Amino acid sequence: MPLPLIIGAAALAAAGFGVKKGYTGYRKHSEADDIVDQAKKAYNEQREIFDEQENKSAKALVALGKLELKIGKSFEKFKNLADDLIAQVNASSRKKLEIDFPERELKKIENYSFSAVSVLGSVAGAGAAGAAAGFAVYGGVMALGAASTGTAISSLAGVAATNATLAALGGGSLAAGGLGMAGGTAVLGTAVAAPILAIAGWAYDSHGEAALKNARKASREAKNAIEKLGIAQEFLKDTEGYANRIKRSLSSIYRQFQRYHDDLAEVDQLIEKLKNRKGRKANIEAEFRKLGPSIEVIVHNGYSLAAILTSIITTPLYQPKKINRKISLDADGRPEMLRDENGMMLLNGKKIDKALATATAQSAEFD
Repeated sequence: MPLPLIIGAAALAAAGFGVKKGYTGYRKHSEADDIVDQAKKAYNEQREIFDEQENKSAKALVALGKLELKIGKSFEKFKNLADDLIAQVNASSRKKLEIDFPERELKKIENYSFSAVSVLGSVAGAGAAGAAAGFAVYGGVMALGAASTGTAISSLAGVAATNATLAALGGGSLAAGGLGMAGGTAVLGTAVAAPILAIAGWAYDSHGEAALKNARKASREAKNAIEKLGIAQEFLKDTEGYANRIKRSLSSIYRQFQRYHDDLAEVDQLIEKLKNRKGRKANIEAEFRKLGPSIEVIVHNGYSLAAILTSIITTPLYQPKKINRKISLDADGRPEMLRDENGMMLLNGKKIDKALATATAQSAEFD
């Protein structure tokens, strides 16, 4: 599942043109041939290294996105359980349960959960991996954007959320063109490969000094492509590293959250058993009164850990473009990201480091 470094149609056209000229060219000159072969060999070696790293980075993003979507779904289940149990306790007791938790934090959790559940409900099958990777890259930005701009989360959910995660990764048009990319995207390496093939084609179809001149030009282009692939490889390596770090932190804190979710589910099952026993109304009300304080603690701690998880997830993996402190969206509603001179998105390293350190310290209170 390649990553979101999209190339233009001109690069694809150049590749096809070069291949055609390579096949139809008939004058092969030994020196020019050697230069071109060496250029291709050097490029292919670097491309293999790049492809390996790209695959590792893609897998890391898919794994991270799947976990983030799973966490969002769990938040929905936890909220439904909590709301139902609190309502039952309050209906059976004069002393009402009140969860003392900041409304702003609850809204962030709810917004994030709504986005995740909407995406899960909109994709399936082969598209799920692409959606997961897209969510790892853009899901947190969307939720953060909704919180910072006041945009209704519904505008970023359902079809809109799916479009923002998948279309932002390039849609399906390039895959339909025969590149065979699982996520419907092409990468920087494909763009820089095209000039090499085109120039090599001209070298074979030229005469004398012209062939040698074009071969040398191909060699220079190869060196330029190799340099760009090296830069892209480092970018992907850093992306993989951060994706794995975030996933480890989320996994650890999510295990803590699950304990409270499981405790709440057990309380719910106990109450259902009591309700199914005839003639036990007084005992049920007594149980509600006894369980009330425990439910209150479980719900509060569960929401506290959910807030910590949400804080990590809504710290964007890459730096979003902001205008007047608000995340900028393009015409299709996709978050716009800052990019470097090579067109690659900028990792949000410092903020991620801070978010993970803060989350580790805060979650330690619930061990």
